[in-house]
Amino acid sequence: MLDYAAFPEQRQERIRQILQESGRVVCTELASQMNVSEHTIRRDLHELSKEGYCKKVYGGAVLQLPDAGSFFSREQKISAEKHTIAQKAATLVQAGGCIFIDAGTTNLALAKALPADLNVTVVTNSPAIAAELLLHPLCEVIVTGGQVQRASGGTVGATAASQIQDIIFDQAFIGGCAMDPEAGLTGFDFADCEFKKAVIGRSTQTIVALTADKLPGVARFVVAKSRDIDVLVVEEGMEQGVFDALTAQDVRIVCA
Repeated sequence: MLDYAAFPEQRQERIRQILQESGRVVCTELASQMNVSEHTIRRDLHELSKEGYCKKVYGGAVLQLPDAGSFFSREQKISAEKHTIAQKAATLVQAGGCIFIDAGTTNLALAKALPADLNVTVVTNSPAIAAELLLHPLCEVIVTGGQVQRASGGTVGATAASQIQDIIFDQAFIGGCAMDPEAGLTGFDFADCEFKKAVIGRSTQTIVALTADKLPGVARFVVAKSRDIDVLVVEEGMEQGVFDALTAQDVRIVCA
């Protein structure tokens, strides 16, 4: 059996493996498994966080996810998992309501999954989503203006933010780069995250659809605390500890 106390590089490599597999680590558990002190584990996590591999949270650390790239590059490889999640999220849309659909490839898949006969008003900051919704004859489409970000595929500046201030949304389908029970929903672009916050503040219900690789995980900027997310749409098989931690914060989890 490897003496992790004597081989710090191997110890940190093992922590990387656990982070990659589970998305988070707990100091007390790692200390017990590796027969070292919690102080030693915290020092390891500090080193890994400096490398950008994880983000320290109370009692441990969570995986720091990499930036996913531009909207165009992500659109070219929308996964079957995203389609499955989007189809489930589409069943949550309230007919006759006014909803917001955030920019992003999962939400683009959501727009494509909406029934053709759905009567709904959709506000979006995504030209791609707006174009898709024009194929739905009973869907009223409103697009926020301003410069379109290449990363998100949506408008997020002052013009877009001011336009939503006079709208009350029944539902907001918000995108995100990562989510963790403690850190909440997070993203990589500051302006995009601030715009998402503004939308959430105007919505009665906030719904987030995420693929498994984003749970649990942390990006740079907070969009919302977990308790501020009403519904999380994911595929089956979420880690039980993450499931329990999210439901404890009143997040309703819907599995596709």
